[in-house]
Amino acid sequence: MKQYVIDELTRDDHRKLKAHLDETCGDSRVGGIYWIRLPEEMLSGLQPAHDDCKPYYFALELTPDRLSCELLVRTRERLHCPCMAYAGEAQRNWIIDATDAILEKLGISC
Repeated sequence: MKQYVIDELTRDDHRKLKAHLDETCGDSRVGGIYWIRLPEEMLSGLQPAHDDCKPYYFALELTPDRLSCELLVRTRERLHCPCMAYAGEAQRNWIIDATDAILEKLGISC
């Protein structure tokens, strides 16, 4: 799996991230998994035409010492569809920039 990983988080970092992600993404019901919605203008390939699969997301996993951002664009409507794919360059840059912006906003330096 391709991922963007921020590791060596402190307890305080984890606390801040969990509070922020719970507030902005909704309380994680599955072991620290959060869903970041990909903006419509960032869709590529088959994604814009697959109305039944929208919206698309990136999954983030928060554990006590790391934040992992999966670089797979997925739908929560289906388990398998050809529109689900690894992020293209623009999508990858968007999720990395969005994650870095969260860290900066929370004062977490890695």
